[in-house]
Amino acid sequence: MRKITQFFLVLNSFFIFSQNEKEQFEQMVEAEMKSAASVQNFQVNPNTQNYDITYHELRFTVDPAVYNIVGQVTTTFTALEDMNTITFDLTDVLTVSSVTMGATSLSFTQLATEELVIDFPSTITNGTSSTLVINYSGAPDTDEQAFTTSTHNGTPVIYTLSEPFGARDWWPCKQDLNDKVDSIDVYITAPNIYVSVSNGLEQSAIDNGNGTKTTHFHHGHPIPAYLIAIAVTNYQIYTQTAGVSTTFPIVNYFYPESFASSQAGCAVTPSIINLYENLFEPYPFNDEKYGHAQFGWGGGMEHTTVSFMYNFSRGLIAHELAHQWFGDKITCGSWKDIWLNEGFAEYLSGLVVEDLDGVSNFISWKNSKINNITSQPGGAVYLTDTEATNVNRIFSSRLSYNKGAMVVHMLRWKLGDTAFYQAMRNYLADSNLAYAYALTPQLQAHLETVYGGSLDEFFNDWVYNQGYPTYNISVSNWGAGQAKIIVNQTQSHPSVSYFEMPLEIRLKDAANNIYDVIVDNTFNGQEFIVSVPFTVASVQFDPNRHIISKNNNAVLGANSFAFDNQVLVYPNPSDKELFIKLPSLVQLVKTEIYNNLGQKVMETSNLNFSTEHLQSGVYILKIETTEGYFHKNFIKN
Repeated sequence: MRKITQFFLVLNSFFIFSQNEKEQFEQMVEAEMKSAASVQNFQVNPNTQNYDITYHELRFTVDPAVYNIVGQVTTTFTALEDMNTITFDLTDVLTVSSVTMGATSLSFTQLATEELVIDFPSTITNGTSSTLVINYSGAPDTDEQAFTTSTHNGTPVIYTLSEPFGARDWWPCKQDLNDKVDSIDVYITAPNIYVSVSNGLEQSAIDNGNGTKTTHFHHGHPIPAYLIAIAVTNYQIYTQTAGVSTTFPIVNYFYPESFASSQAGCAVTPSIINLYENLFEPYPFNDEKYGHAQFGWGGGMEHTTVSFMYNFSRGLIAHELAHQWFGDKITCGSWKDIWLNEGFAEYLSGLVVEDLDGVSNFISWKNSKINNITSQPGGAVYLTDTEATNVNRIFSSRLSYNKGAMVVHMLRWKLGDTAFYQAMRNYLADSNLAYAYALTPQLQAHLETVYGGSLDEFFNDWVYNQGYPTYNISVSNWGAGQAKIIVNQTQSHPSVSYFEMPLEIRLKDAANNIYDVIVDNTFNGQEFIVSVPFTVASVQFDPNRHIISKNNNAVLGANSFAFDNQVLVYPNPSDKELFIKLPSLVQLVKTEIYNNLGQKVMETSNLNFSTEHLQSGVYILKIETTEGYFHKNFIKN
């Protein structure tokens, strides 16, 4: 999750802790959308595409009581072409005092386009690695609210939250979704009465003897700029342990005034980690840590190895933790693909409901998502180029989170659990994607490999295009042991001509016994004849809420069951001849005669026929008509 609205009234905290999961989710996402300017003039910066960052050493001097930062960023990069200059994303609100490469001072220019352009004394040739040091200071830009000083219970606190476009507001970086830093070291110097937090494992905390302390964190996995974060205040630390095969620490940084409630809320974290490890793969950063740091935005943010959040509801913990796999290990390669982060993280929070609360609660969870998705007729999971510059659209709770989550569930429904989870494990293990970036077609390719066929139709309908279907289901009894199902569909948006999906239809008899059938619906008016162990008395569409749909209608139609009593066989018993009488609207196709051993002994297309050649005994007639099959018994004397 991203940035969430800041709480200006501390008294609200007690209300927030009491909200149910749905309210917390809506608050979290809606506020997140308000976190930055509504529309960003942000495109991929073409001036930062000619180099690859391999290492950052980030040294920050901060005081939670003062809105200011003094920074020294050491960057090692590899030239991807011959370079005479290098460009970093950096607000011009901050002041760069020097840039050096070794002992050489470099000239530089800060631009109003929020770029820092550094000149090299000589050309750095393609493939060459170099290191430079940038010193800067000032009050960070407030456009993205990426750097915040505040108080909690009267104590100063500082924290950062850079997604999607805020890293440049407080340090010189490359913030496009195309380059991860291979490893980072973060040094935070702050008043020694406080505890500092950042990504990775704490290496040391050294008292400088001047009232400050420098805390060193190392993170040894590739990380994008927007997931790098710091926080400083009078944290109280609480450590847990998790991991199915490899154990690792969960390091929690809580505000002292809410330590007890935070500790109770986080008690479920190891169980959720174990669930995700069993379903997918080991926690991607189990050589370091996972943890939480309390901060002043409602909701949370999945900074790698340490999620920042205000309160500790199970749903929020589950969502941010899920991002460590979907969003942090594998990161969406463009903001158009944000569902690869948010849709998956929100669906995994649903899997926690399924695992811990049971199937009925999971159905209710899905139903809530579907109701929100279908509250408007349009909207796609995948963003257009224009939408990808709009923070409100990127973090749309209805589309990126909820529709994204239900699309993930529909993939699971279409593929089946075994194939779906195998595809996801393959996706997470892909060496080209792991600890790197992924685009929607790369996910689709992994799903198709396991599925064994094309999923173009699915992705076109449910990911790239808009809207949802409304189903009209008609079920008719179709002779003994069978039912006829007719599926019709309308679409809420013209971008999709027909939503193709396997559909679950629940059939019930008069005693309320249940028989669920699945039909693979691919076109309008499609008819299915299915075997049923009873006479159908009622029908329910999609009882387990597998499909995004709305205003569906499922009825028991005027059907062949009404004709069954009108289909007569006489004389019975029969000596020489048998007659079949059908209702006037029903036409005979053929009749098959079976003995009591189940062997077919005769077939005819006539309504009357001779039985003289049959031996004495009981026979079964399977009468195929234009209204389905009817089964009748007769005795041959």
